[in-house]
Amino acid sequence: MQPDQDLPGRILRTLKFRPKGMTITEIARALGANRNSVSRHLEVMQAEGQVEARLVGNAKVYSVAQRIPLSAFLCFTKNLILVLDADLTIVQANDQCLRRFRRTKDEIVGCNIRDAALPVVSSPEALAVVEGLEREQVIAEIQHRRDDGSESFYQMQAIPTTFEGGEKGCTVVLEDITERKQYIRNTMFLARTATDLVDLPPVGDIYQYIVDRLMELAPGTYIFIISYDEPDRQFVVQAVGGEGFREGVTALLGRDPLGLILPVTRLLEAPYNETPLLLRGLREFVFRPEPSSWSFYDLCFGVVPQEVCEAILSRFNIVKTCIIGLVWREQLFGIAGIFLPAGRELENRETVESFVRQASIALARRETAQQLRLSEARFRGMVDSSPFGVALIDREGRFVYVNRRFVEIFGYGPDEAPTVAEWTRLIFPDEEARQEALGAWRSDLERSVPGQVRPRTFTVRCRDRSRKTILSRFVTLCDGTEYSTCEDITEETRAYRLLVADIADLRRREQEMLLKDRAIACTGRAVALLAPDGVVTYANAAYLALWNYPTAEEVRGSHFSRFWEEPEEMREIIRMVLDGGSWHGERAGIRNGGAKFRVDLLATPIIGEDGRVLGMMAAVTARAVT
Repeated sequence: MQPDQDLPGRILRTLKFRPKGMTITEIARALGANRNSVSRHLEVMQAEGQVEARLVGNAKVYSVAQRIPLSAFLCFTKNLILVLDADLTIVQANDQCLRRFRRTKDEIVGCNIRDAALPVVSSPEALAVVEGLEREQVIAEIQHRRDDGSESFYQMQAIPTTFEGGEKGCTVVLEDITERKQYIRNTMFLARTATDLVDLPPVGDIYQYIVDRLMELAPGTYIFIISYDEPDRQFVVQAVGGEGFREGVTALLGRDPLGLILPVTRLLEAPYNETPLLLRGLREFVFRPEPSSWSFYDLCFGVVPQEVCEAILSRFNIVKTCIIGLVWREQLFGIAGIFLPAGRELENRETVESFVRQASIALARRETAQQLRLSEARFRGMVDSSPFGVALIDREGRFVYVNRRFVEIFGYGPDEAPTVAEWTRLIFPDEEARQEALGAWRSDLERSVPGQVRPRTFTVRCRDRSRKTILSRFVTLCDGTEYSTCEDITEETRAYRLLVADIADLRRREQEMLLKDRAIACTGRAVALLAPDGVVTYANAAYLALWNYPTAEEVRGSHFSRFWEEPEEMREIIRMVLDGGSWHGERAGIRNGGAKFRVDLLATPIIGEDGRVLGMMAAVTARAVT
């Protein structure tokens, strides 16, 4: 039998080939050793971590401990690892830990964790976990605020550790979960802001809400929001944020920055030719130490004096800004900007962009709602000022809307008659007339399609007990709503009846005039009718034959003096007759072709019913040649 001091090595070699493990009795039998000696050595080896034991029934089964060398574990993990002894003195630290804490191994190994002033692990929360560690592993979440004000998060595992010599200690494993935590926080942030923007009252200051939320995403920065007024083509500062920023800018600028108009529309014009889609992405402009592209003065387009721009940058230690357009569907609603002090970088860029997209949609929805309200107000104003009565009736036959003219015509509104059935009983008190009107309305409805106008004329009794003739036009809209216009045509109907009577009288008079005209046309005496200016407007067949003209067109439109040997004398005769006199005598006419002949002329005025002279009639009879 080999010496007892070599027994631990022999036990390990034996267990190496028995991965399922062996009991104490099996190990003693395999080694030919004393069972008590084997048991004593296994207890020491278990304490040192060389073997592991598990219960199988009432027996302990031992196997080789599956351990990873600590040096390999420290080198290849991305987590931060510190190994502490029982007094919390740092025994080992991996390279990741040294880089994160910006310390060398000589600076921290051998130091007590309480005195090392290391970030995260020397915090009261982490010390409480390590000091309270007993037999079981403990996992805790540690929050750490950096010097620049940003936060980081770590998942800390405190693991009980046994060293080669059997001493107890602790291994601290720190996993940086800042990104995971930030992702969850950002997701919850966007879910909250999406709900807030939907529920934000129409009168709420959406620009200040955007500033407040951007301050959450980028604490310690300075925020500004400018809106774009498309009709006036100008940008207006709507809100600013950041500790003392508004007050400081007001003092330097000499006025409140809110309401300041910036001619940023030049961005959309040559030579810049920016578009809403180009402004949609997050863009960075460096101001100090040297401007990378545009200076702060350039971004203000000269509205803010250059010395004031420099004073603002100096007072708030601003070195750069990030701007992003409030854009939705190629429409620009404004620009959001974040001023970054020295040493600050904009984190959560994707979340900032996502939130600005949410805000852009909310602004678009708000503008659409505003336009809808204006359109509705404009429509109501237009309908209320309409000369026609207008009513909207839902599927259940209730009045949804009536304009003022509708109430003026009938004297009844939705307050007195909220339904069409009640309204019909009021304007058609006679049962027979009411059923006739309803039957006509139903018949028109059955034969029509949505969008088709159904005109009907009814005689109704109004609230003042007057009877009116109403022209109604019903249209069924696509959603089943009935749109009706009502026109009071009582006076038009009365005027129409009078017009019909006048037309009948005119037709009678026309017949009389036609008889007279035929009588003049058929007489053997030459007759011509003259206008007040002496121009011939009518000549009968006898006149044309006497003067030897084949058609009336050759005579009509000519001055009557043209047809006489002495035109000046004839002009005097015409003037005398048109002044109300008459003339009768003999005169010499000139036929078509130049031949002269003697006639007997009777010239009389044509006088209207009001006594005015409307023209002259000339009756001519040829003299016989002697």
